[in-house]
Amino acid sequence: MIESKSGENMNDREKEREEMWDVIEEAKTLWEVAFPTAVTGVIMYARSMVSMVFMGRLGEKELAAGSLAIAFANITGYSVLGGLSLGMEPLCSQALGAKRPKVLCMTLHRCVIFLICSSIPISVVWMNMSKMMVIVHKNKDINSMAQRYLVFLLPDLLTNSLLHPMRVYLRAQKVTNPQTLASLAGTILHIPLNLALLKHGLPGVAAASAASSFAILTMLMVYVWISGVQKGTWTRPTRECLRITGWEPLLKLAAPSCVSVCLEWWWYEIMILLCGMLLHPTSSLASMGILIQTTSFIYVFPSSLALAVSTRVGHQLGANSPRRARLSALLSVFFAAILGFSALLFASSMRRFWATLFTSDPHILRLTSQALPILGLCELGNCPQTVSCGVLRGTARPNVAANVNLAAFYLLGLPVAVALAFCLHLGFCGLWLGLLSAQVSCAGLMLYTIGTTDWDYQACRAQLLTTLDLSANGSDAHKQPLIASLDNNTTPC
Repeated sequence: MIESKSGENMNDREKEREEMWDVIEEAKTLWEVAFPTAVTGVIMYARSMVSMVFMGRLGEKELAAGSLAIAFANITGYSVLGGLSLGMEPLCSQALGAKRPKVLCMTLHRCVIFLICSSIPISVVWMNMSKMMVIVHKNKDINSMAQRYLVFLLPDLLTNSLLHPMRVYLRAQKVTNPQTLASLAGTILHIPLNLALLKHGLPGVAAASAASSFAILTMLMVYVWISGVQKGTWTRPTRECLRITGWEPLLKLAAPSCVSVCLEWWWYEIMILLCGMLLHPTSSLASMGILIQTTSFIYVFPSSLALAVSTRVGHQLGANSPRRARLSALLSVFFAAILGFSALLFASSMRRFWATLFTSDPHILRLTSQALPILGLCELGNCPQTVSCGVLRGTARPNVAANVNLAAFYLLGLPVAVALAFCLHLGFCGLWLGLLSAQVSCAGLMLYTIGTTDWDYQACRAQLLTTLDLSANGSDAHKQPLIASLDNNTTPC
């Protein structure tokens, strides 16, 4: 009896040690993807901050117009392209986990074509920006300046149509160093480009941004091709990638991924538009632009973790390892909570100094200082909900994230923000308190969704998601079962 109990205790200790090593190994794997991705994000943030600093040097009106133009570009362009490209993330990561490299590369080809086609209507919208913005912002001078900024930024749409899919393709293979090096080189180049083109005003700043983005894309593609990191997964584009049946999985995931990203991005940018209706619109616009840059900096870290966990969860589900996928999800949420508290500490401690990096205008400095602590509180919810979105993408459920964002940001947050800012006359800070209510509710809903996930079921879905027709003759003998498997109300296995 004693020997039996001793043996059981030994087995329990062995099991505990094994589980602890699993946790350490999973945390290490997340770190290997998240850290270089975060470094890349910080570098790209530095590039956007350089643009803001140069716009601030041009004057208060130029800073306000630039903030308005960037907000419009984010709402109608960058959020759309970035969101659509995330539709390929679960396809790529799960295909790699299931050892189906052809699915990975064909998804890349289709996504590039899709984004280029999407850029055409976006370009038309950008070229008519001033006419559309008259309804929201009455200052014709600022609208006109913002319009010129966007015209010179148009080439950046094509660049991002290639850059976004390339990043997802590489990240699915845990290839992150080329992205970091290319981003660093492009950001360094961004400074002399701005110095050379600043004499042309806001159009010069826009042209510098477009040129540095193209430089990043060029260096990334050259690095990847010379180093050979694409070997083993790359195939030449063929007519097969144009087959209608092959597009259905990507479109089924790209649409809700885009909606999910856009709903959150648009809420931030809608606040900039609402600033045009406040008592001091020019100062409010400039301050909101600074705060958007601040939250963009903080967002780099949870979004990098979200990208890492999305890739990791996709790999594990594709490899039919639901237990490891669940472990990765739980670890990432824990790390996200730590990031949230760190962001609150950063925003609170920097409230009196941060805005001085961008401007010396006393009214803008006061507005920014008042709102920074509220921004920090928002990050307590934003970090966990951002990482939870990454988990949902890894499980190929972007539609769930879209529904949560719609409810939290638009059914709750937006009415609260408008009521506080305009009905209760809290003005600028009222907008941020509305965002706080949205972030808290969104985080709660996301965490509930992750906590109630059936991981065995998601592993079954992943097997069907990557079961594509890979026959050489391109026949439809093996129909893609994704459409049925994406329905959460049916059991795929």
